[in-house]
Amino acid sequence: MGDYLRPRDLDEALQALTRPCTVLAGGTDFYPARVGRLVTEDVLDIAGIAILRGISETPTGWRLGATTTWSELVEAELPPLFDGLKQAGREVGGRQIQNAGTLAGNLCNASPAADGVPALLALDAEIEIASFAGSRRLALAEFITGVRKTALLSGELVVAIHVPRPPHVARAGFLKLGARRYLVISIAMASAVIEVAEGGVAAARIAVGACSPVAQRLPALEAALVGAAFDGSLADRVEPTHLAPLSPIDDVRGSASYRGEAVLTLLRRLLSGLVS
Repeated sequence: MGDYLRPRDLDEALQALTRPCTVLAGGTDFYPARVGRLVTEDVLDIAGIAILRGISETPTGWRLGATTTWSELVEAELPPLFDGLKQAGREVGGRQIQNAGTLAGNLCNASPAADGVPALLALDAEIEIASFAGSRRLALAEFITGVRKTALLSGELVVAIHVPRPPHVARAGFLKLGARRYLVISIAMASAVIEVAEGGVAAARIAVGACSPVAQRLPALEAALVGAAFDGSLADRVEPTHLAPLSPIDDVRGSASYRGEAVLTLLRRLLSGLVS
């Protein structure tokens, strides 16, 4: 085995990353990927860095620490804006996984079926990245660049996820389709954030996962919803043409055509649920 490093502060971690290291947080992706083989790389365990954990409100929104667990998110007192992300959190594996798995780990793993990604896309989340040389922020839509690929450069570490405060009252939701209710990889999933003003839709953000190499927003559907009455007719505005950004594939969980039909149903159910 290579070196095992467990720093207690962020500066120490960033100094360690000036040489090649594999970052370990909750370990729920790290360990399964190494079953049956030796861990030969240097490992940087960031779970003991207090500044990377927890949720706080800021003047412009909320900061979600990188190593905050899904269980901590689900149990946090947050406005309805976060209902979709909380619903997604309850779908991340079982309770043991939710107790250990981290928000940033779900993003950095960059699986097309990562449950947290569509909900965070719908929240317009930004990723805060730090290195020994400085820090930067990147929209989540630009952070995940492909299957198991991110925009992280050598020596960089995700330290937080930032969610902006919307200008209007917001409702949010998440729905997932799998072969069974829990402990399953998504066939398709969708998340929505709808801002409401004077009984109508002031803004809409809709994202779909497991139907493209990277989860995608649906800008045509978002535009079709703006200005609509916030009532039971909202789901009727979903059309097949709105799914143009998606590129579903055939695999063992479902065909591309099935995924396309499933997403239409998920989106209509999701919007119906938000107005009920």
